[in-house]
Amino acid sequence: MEAIQTMIIDVLGPFGPLMIVGLLGVFLILITLPVLLKREVDPLDKLRASNAASVGKTAKGDNLRAASGRDKLEKYSNFLEPQNEEEYSASKLNLMQAGYRSPNAVRIFHFVQFALGIFGLVGGTIYALIKMSQVTVETQQLVMMIGIPGILGYFLPKYWVTRRKATRQQEITNGFPDSLDMLLVCVEAGQSLDQSIVRVSNELRAGFPDLSDEFEIVSQEVKAGKDKNTVLRDMSERCGVPDITSFVTVLVQSQQFGTSIADALRVYSSEMRDKRVMRAEEAANKLPTKMTLATMMLTVPPLMVILIGPSIYAIVKNLA
Repeated sequence: MEAIQTMIIDVLGPFGPLMIVGLLGVFLILITLPVLLKREVDPLDKLRASNAASVGKTAKGDNLRAASGRDKLEKYSNFLEPQNEEEYSASKLNLMQAGYRSPNAVRIFHFVQFALGIFGLVGGTIYALIKMSQVTVETQQLVMMIGIPGILGYFLPKYWVTRRKATRQQEITNGFPDSLDMLLVCVEAGQSLDQSIVRVSNELRAGFPDLSDEFEIVSQEVKAGKDKNTVLRDMSERCGVPDITSFVTVLVQSQQFGTSIADALRVYSSEMRDKRVMRAEEAANKLPTKMTLATMMLTVPPLMVILIGPSIYAIVKNLA
């Protein structure tokens, strides 16, 4: 044992035994996880889940979504999905607002997080072993080499979804005033609101595909017989844009009070055009402030070199 320990220290450095123990622990965890995740389901749990589905309630510890035989991650649902209904709904809404409307989106998202985290830890461990074989590595550096890739791999999907959500909402906000104008033209031309939504969805496909998808979903759900007010509120939740939320409120109130939809669209589309102009003016007013730092960094140093450089060169030359 002393000879093996001496050989490990010679190859991996003073922290070689600790590294071997850590790798052994990670290896045992990777071996144990499939066994834990593939455990047999208790028949009582199956009976409880079927009763909860029939009543329309979700019991704690059961799946929050109906199982699908084609889903290979179904057996890991208890590990990959939040078991709390509120957390599951919030995660599903967040992914839906980012454009991921698949029934398995929550499960796939958590699986990617877990997989990238494990790959990051494995990659960091391999890099740390290579580095330790070349130079002496301190404990703090060793922890950073192994931990940072794992943390980055775990949070990378969340960062991607956040950026995708922000980009999608910005695209919907940019295209919404144009869609209102087209919707107003269609309504004033004599088409119904449902027909106008279908026409706007087709016309917006090339320029604003995300907004076109939302209008298409609304038209399909209305054709399926779903209540129009519920469909419009679902659209505002999927988009997560304040302008569309206000638009849905205007349409719902117009239908409830029996006022003209064309008049409501005319007033609201005018407000949206004014709001778009104000957003453009706001962005233009922010531009000089953003350019100030870059202007100072790129202009002041060359100017100082041009003005003071010859004097400094002459002084240095006279002293020499």
